[in-house]
Amino acid sequence: MGPTASGKTALALALAERLPVEIVSVDSALVYRGMDIGSAKPDAAMRADVPHHLIDILDPAEPYSAARFAEDARRLIGEIRGRGRVPLLVGGTMLYFRALTQGLSALPSADPQLRARLEAEAARLGWPALHARLAALDPPTAARLHPNDQQRIQRALEIAELSGMAPSAFYAQPKAAGGGERWLKLALNPPARAELHARIERRFHDMMAAGFLDEVAALYRRGDLHPELPSIRAVGYRQLWGHLAGEYPIDEAVRRGMAATRQFAKRQLTWLRSESGLVWLDPAQADLIEKALALHAATDDSAGS
Repeated sequence: MGPTASGKTALALALAERLPVEIVSVDSALVYRGMDIGSAKPDAAMRADVPHHLIDILDPAEPYSAARFAEDARRLIGEIRGRGRVPLLVGGTMLYFRALTQGLSALPSADPQLRARLEAEAARLGWPALHARLAALDPPTAARLHPNDQQRIQRALEIAELSGMAPSAFYAQPKAAGGGERWLKLALNPPARAELHARIERRFHDMMAAGFLDEVAALYRRGDLHPELPSIRAVGYRQLWGHLAGEYPIDEAVRRGMAATRQFAKRQLTWLRSESGLVWLDPAQADLIEKALALHAATDDSAGS
């Protein structure tokens, strides 16, 4: 686990050289075909060397949920163990990790009419105004959301209106069982925030040089995709989509994309700090792989394997 650009893939591949692992992707963008560069998807050579799962399973027009991920991941974990191998879950979509390990609250279903009304209000008043409304209803939820985080503000207000409860209270209710497995949770966190930001900027520029804009343009030209789809809301994709729609020049799109990625990393770290049982690791430490292997061996020993 870890924020974007923290080195999760590199550690996973290094572990795969020493352990009989199969990787289960925990990433809401990697599930989509045609979204390779901007999602930092493992390339064909990596996937040939180490089995990967939950990559390229959907078209970008299709939705994917945390509940479906938990179901898919649980099935794959059983299959991987059945082959005598180790399931290694790798990614940065923290809600997916939580859905798998802790279960999910039975949230109200989406209400298209309510969503349309909230979107109309946001168009008239601005998303910061709706964020302020959420802050009055549920300060803890509002505190962890950016005032322009349209998707999550909308969903939080929807939950509040449909359930009559603050979203934070709703999430605190007893959840469906998570399965009772034993987990070794390794969390990567570069100790210097400036270093993480530098890595994010380097990676974004590398993506642009590799053809990220062309990748988004191919999605844009399809004509059946739009910015409210989960796939197009992915960080980086949304900002380049806005450029292609004529909303701002490419330099501004890149600036917005890097800023959104930094905000995303901040939210990921907030999620991680609320998780229990994490072992924090510095991705720059020289003995990172040895520490991870030792932790795995100790977990195996304690499990009696």
